[in-house]
Amino acid sequence: MLDTLVQLDKELLVYLNNLGMSFWDPFWLYITKQLNWWPLFLVVFYALYKKISLKQLLLLVIVLALFFVFTDQMTNLVKNTVQRLRPVNDPEINELLRINITRKSWSFFSGHASNSSGAIVFIFMVLRKYYKHTFWLFLFPLIFAYSRIYLALHFPGDIICGYIFGCMSGYLFYKIFVYANKRYHLVDKQKKNVFG
Repeated sequence: MLDTLVQLDKELLVYLNNLGMSFWDPFWLYITKQLNWWPLFLVVFYALYKKISLKQLLLLVIVLALFFVFTDQMTNLVKNTVQRLRPVNDPEINELLRINITRKSWSFFSGHASNSSGAIVFIFMVLRKYYKHTFWLFLFPLIFAYSRIYLALHFPGDIICGYIFGCMSGYLFYKIFVYANKRYHLVDKQKKNVFG
């Protein structure tokens, strides 16, 4: 059963990767770098600043930093335990792929997927009561993680498992944020109830 899933995962990756065209390669190489998303991050933090107190914003930054440390360490633990080759390094399929970039680290599961999906779940849970269209934030992890498939750096299964782990972790750290807000009696700028 597992062998069948792994084979299907490889076949799907080869298919999706080969949909790419050289015209789009620079775009996806740009998209895959976290620092290139800074305009989105600035907009999100400005939206947070407009609605929550500075103490809450500081707490959010601290909890979000802890979230990133947690997901990075857990992702690395799983990667080093499973030791799945990245598609670009897999001798069974790498000659079938369009390769633009290489990495020597392991593939399962995707840190890009876990970090981006978890951070967006966390931020979505905070912002949803203030902004009607906050759900659009979920486009970020979808596009960001798809870049890893386009560039043959991750299998679709790596991305899906990264999403699952990231979403669960993001929700857990959101609950930690809510607990800390209640524990320290922090209120938002609109002086409503204690956050959460």
